[in-house]
Amino acid sequence: MAAHLKKRVYEEFSKVSQVSLEEIPTKKLRLTKPSKSAALHIDLCKASSPTDALQYLLSFARKPVEAESVEGVVRILLEHYYKESDNSVRLKIASLLGLLSKTQGFTPDCIVDDAINILNNEKSHQVLAQLLDTLLIIGTQLPDKTAVIQRLIDVACKHLSSTYFGVRNKCLQLLGCLGTVDMPLSKETDAGPGAQTSPVRDVQSLISDYFQDQDPRVRTAAIKAMLQLHEREMKIQQIIYNQACKLLSDDYEQVRSAAVQMVWVLSQLYPESIVPIPSSNEEIRLVDDSFGKICHMVSDGSWVVRVQAAKLLGSMHQVSPHFLEQTLDKKLMSDLRRKRTAHERAKELYASGEFSSGRRWADDAPKEKVDTTGVNLIDSGACGAFVHGLEDEMYEVRIAAVEALCSLAQSSSSFAEKCLDFLVDMFNDEIEEVRLQSIHVLRQISTHITLREDQLDTVLAVLEDSSRDIREALHELLCYTNVSTKECIQLALLELLKNLTKYPTDRNSVWKCLKFLGARHPTLVLPIVPELLSTHPYFDTPEPDMDDPAYIAVLVLVFNAAQTCPTMPALFSDHTFRHYAYLRDSLSHLVPHLRLPGRKQAASLEASGVGSGSLDSAHNFLQDSLIRVSALQNLETPGAQDLLEFTIRDLQRLGELQTELAGSADFCATYLRCQLLLTKALQEKLWTMAVPLCLKQNAKVSTAARQILDETYKLEFLYSGLETQQIATIHNVRLQAKALQLILTARSKRGVDRVLGICEKFLQDVESFQRLFMTELPHFQDSFVEKLLELMPRLTACKPHDLVKIFQTTLRQSRFIHLKLPEQIHRASATIIEPTGESDNALRFTSGLVVALDIDATLEHVQDPQTTVKVQVLYPDGQSHIIHPKPGDFRTPGPGRVRLITQVYLSHSAWTEPCQIEVRLLLAYSTSSCKLYVSKPAWNESVDGLPTSESSIEGTIHLSKPVKVFIMPKPARR
Repeated sequence: MAAHLKKRVYEEFSKVSQVSLEEIPTKKLRLTKPSKSAALHIDLCKASSPTDALQYLLSFARKPVEAESVEGVVRILLEHYYKESDNSVRLKIASLLGLLSKTQGFTPDCIVDDAINILNNEKSHQVLAQLLDTLLIIGTQLPDKTAVIQRLIDVACKHLSSTYFGVRNKCLQLLGCLGTVDMPLSKETDAGPGAQTSPVRDVQSLISDYFQDQDPRVRTAAIKAMLQLHEREMKIQQIIYNQACKLLSDDYEQVRSAAVQMVWVLSQLYPESIVPIPSSNEEIRLVDDSFGKICHMVSDGSWVVRVQAAKLLGSMHQVSPHFLEQTLDKKLMSDLRRKRTAHERAKELYASGEFSSGRRWADDAPKEKVDTTGVNLIDSGACGAFVHGLEDEMYEVRIAAVEALCSLAQSSSSFAEKCLDFLVDMFNDEIEEVRLQSIHVLRQISTHITLREDQLDTVLAVLEDSSRDIREALHELLCYTNVSTKECIQLALLELLKNLTKYPTDRNSVWKCLKFLGARHPTLVLPIVPELLSTHPYFDTPEPDMDDPAYIAVLVLVFNAAQTCPTMPALFSDHTFRHYAYLRDSLSHLVPHLRLPGRKQAASLEASGVGSGSLDSAHNFLQDSLIRVSALQNLETPGAQDLLEFTIRDLQRLGELQTELAGSADFCATYLRCQLLLTKALQEKLWTMAVPLCLKQNAKVSTAARQILDETYKLEFLYSGLETQQIATIHNVRLQAKALQLILTARSKRGVDRVLGICEKFLQDVESFQRLFMTELPHFQDSFVEKLLELMPRLTACKPHDLVKIFQTTLRQSRFIHLKLPEQIHRASATIIEPTGESDNALRFTSGLVVALDIDATLEHVQDPQTTVKVQVLYPDGQSHIIHPKPGDFRTPGPGRVRLITQVYLSHSAWTEPCQIEVRLLLAYSTSSCKLYVSKPAWNESVDGLPTSESSIEGTIHLSKPVKVFIMPKPARR
């Protein structure tokens, strides 16, 4: 019976039901984060003293707050604000309200009422100022809420009558940042001085009333508020010009500094307006009047104001020429004083009588009392303003004056000629930075000037300077300077040869200088050619030594002058023609092509004109080559690989012929080479034979995959000017190379255990690609990455063996992606000037000690060179040292061009004979520093979206050709 009952119970209660997978609802996980407001409330409730509450608020300010939690946190803070009696705690709460208002995704209009309410009931001046600052932050976050902005302006106007300067400052700042010029203020909200007489006023007149405030900090804040209105593109009225001019004589530096800026702004807004001159019947343009007043500030007691005034003078290009030229003369010109006509003088003489009657004392004295400060059309302080600036005791003022002279001289050729002597005198300044800046300034205005012999003598004296930067800047100046006589050419050549003898490392810079000097003055070089080449009409002269850098310098000068002077080659001797042929081959960048009469020309591209087509035709050829390649849908078709190889060869040759398109041509050739390597790798026999039989092919394909990866890093980090679409195309090729490596790893015996981890990392890379290039995915139809993204739900559940098969099939079926070029691509490059690698004299030093090797290199189109450029030293025994140059070793002589001058310290154990080391420059890269990656997160942002799959990949790219240097470590003497 019991057995029967047990069986019946099992039959009734052990039923099994099967439910299909489609009927099971998916369970959704809801991740809840701890409430920030609740935690803050608990902390503030635990505070037993204002000090504890302040500590809790300080620690809370260091933690990020999500947008959805901001409103709750604000409510807790406001609730505690009403209860708190300590001023410092309320001050911190007001500060936190402003910080929370900046949170992205949070609209702060919900706390405006509470903020205004607590502000109206606040008694502490410091807390009031902080609350006004919070209202300013809220107002800047809500620029479209007109009603809210009007309420904030009314609050600011109400508290402008506060006795505390900080409150008035914040009110003025709020009016400047939120107020509008055309918005009238009602009588009730206007609390400024003079409100009884003007019931309806605007923000500008209200701010200008505080130009005369008793506190200098408030006067400064009022001027800055007016300037803030100008920065918001609101037109300031001319009526405040006189008020701003009075503040130029204020006792406080900050007020004068702001007033100078205000006067300058008005001179730019109303340059042609006419203003009267005090104590005179004359009138003057506003820009001329303001120019004179700012010139007077160049003699201010504060060097900060003097620097600001000097800088602003350089931007006043609408000043009349006679006022401008007065700044270079300390004597007041008579033309700047009012002259009466002969008729006026005769009429006055008739009215006063020709002779004195003698009845009154001094009745024949002049009736007009001359006031030198009143009748001048320009303030006497403006006379010689730049002279005072250039002679100032502070070098910052002298630099500002030099830069202002440059800016004004660039727009006026006559002024450039007049200020030339003053700029040349600055070459003898005691501060190197001032000398360097004056050289750069003279270089910028060189198109307007021609140096006389005495001026050139002063300029060339700087070649004795021990600073390499000064000497090279002067060489650059001489490249673009015009001189007046042939004696100037002789003087410049003589001083440059002295420079070459004293500083042999300046060789390339001196040669380049003489190249441009000869090309600019062919008619001045022609009369002195026999003297320069030591030729005689009747006697043969000895042939100079071609290894002499000074003789090469003379030849560079002469040959560049002969390029536009067809009569000059007749003065050459026979050995000069031989030396020309030698230098034309060895220093082609310094010696131009000459059509020498009676001599056979080399069958070069330059002589025949072949290959010297225009840039447009070369660009069209580049585009045609890319279009021809893009027509290939499948690179495995017959002839497709041959077409790729021919195109790569053509693009490389195009880059050699057209330097302007070298970056674009090399970029396209490298990309096509990656596609060619990938196609050949996928066609190898290893995919159709057994794994143990394909070791040789496996190694070949592995090398190709590694080479493709290296080329993709070069494409991404060696070229500048790339757009997002090009970077996405590079990442697509990189994913294909990584998939190829994954397949090869799975086919090897040792890689079976590592396949799972590699597959997971590869899928992370694919997801990272989708995050970074979401907007570019429509351009990748039928590509490798698009096929993977379509299969992504299936890939995440596949086994590694199935994944490898899918990757292999997808690789072979992927379409070739057409490369679209941006407007301009530049390739980063470097050229090592020193050491040259031509010397056979070994650097000898004691083993264990160090020897310094000077490195001089030129970098082109390298982005952020101070952090990415490194020097590699490779020793014969395989040791490799990488040195990071100091930031001060990098100079910027021109746009896109950087000069690296540094020292590398070498050391090694003793050798038996001298050996060569290799020195080259490297470009370091890191995939975590990609431009597309999100920058450092803000206070309220999370880092969940940052890609982390490639954050650890770093490497280096060869940036220059290696230079070999002989060194000889000697054993130490015992």
